[in-house]
Amino acid sequence: MIEKVAAAFERKDYREAAQLLKQLLKTSPNNPSVQFYTARLHEVTGKLAAAEKVYRQLLRDSTNPKIVTAARQGLQRVETTKKEQRKNAIAQAKAEPGSTEIGVLILEPVPPEAKTAAAQNFARIMNIDPYTARLLLQSRGWRLYRTGAIGELKFFGQQLREAKIPCFWVAIGEIQKINVFRVSYFQTAFPQPTVICTDESDRIGSLTFNWSEVSHRVDGLLPIFEEVVDLDYRKKLQRKVQTQDYAQFCDLHLPSRRSILRLYDSGYQFQNGIHLTPEPDKDTIRRNWNRLLEFLNHQLPNTKVWSDFTPFAETALDQTELLDRIKSHMHLFRRTESHWDPAFQLYSGLVFLKNLPVPGNG
Repeated sequence: MIEKVAAAFERKDYREAAQLLKQLLKTSPNNPSVQFYTARLHEVTGKLAAAEKVYRQLLRDSTNPKIVTAARQGLQRVETTKKEQRKNAIAQAKAEPGSTEIGVLILEPVPPEAKTAAAQNFARIMNIDPYTARLLLQSRGWRLYRTGAIGELKFFGQQLREAKIPCFWVAIGEIQKINVFRVSYFQTAFPQPTVICTDESDRIGSLTFNWSEVSHRVDGLLPIFEEVVDLDYRKKLQRKVQTQDYAQFCDLHLPSRRSILRLYDSGYQFQNGIHLTPEPDKDTIRRNWNRLLEFLNHQLPNTKVWSDFTPFAETALDQTELLDRIKSHMHLFRRTESHWDPAFQLYSGLVFLKNLPVPGNG
């Protein structure tokens, strides 16, 4: 009957081949030739994953040289077909309107018990080795995994989600559309808070909102670099850049206004507006800032605080071309520009868009 199966494949009568194989799988399920033609049937009918599984099993278990050679050739055909399908799918995804806009693909944490299976799927989808895949998967926080055309990132992101690997994708242009107001101080706290703030064009004004409008809060530390003189191992003077301090930032998200209120320790005017301490002028900036955070904690007890900016930034800082596209909306005094600033804008913007109450990107 195997000869009949082979003849059916020769004339591309796959219906006849399927009927014959159905009988053979009942009588001789472990026959290598039956398994090979079963894999071939999977292959020609588009069931590539099933075909690949049987071909690999034959390569592992069979001692028949002809079967091994045929299985290896079958596996090569499957790989070629998969690559072609992937290439066509990416091209189709890039052809959709707006799909060429630059975006980011973000990996979310994977539970430890699911990491082994997730790494195997991740390696398969992204065409990388399993060891590297496992290292890239997050246990906590987010990883900026990839940048590129948003259509292509969406294509990969959907495959990752289907494989139960949590991720999302966002077009950078959507982050640029978020209004950012730099807060100088809270003028009032009740019945509605009013802030004196500066918009993106450096115009000073006021903004009144409800505490219930604040959906999320993002806290972050941004390093302040200074050039210092130090001794090297030969006791010679050398100049190098070191982190001398940190600027503390806090973003309040107002999704209904598509806006962010941005506060930072050295830019907040503690002596103006509501006094959080009896004598703010006599307290240190750090103490005043901690009182401001306590005030926000009291007003927003149920608002989620996102504070994993630093580990996220460490996955993003080498994406300099991307970060150069992002306006940071910060007025930190720096001798040279730092990619930490747009990295915080990126992180806060991702939190903002990821948690919009209406469907957005990804």
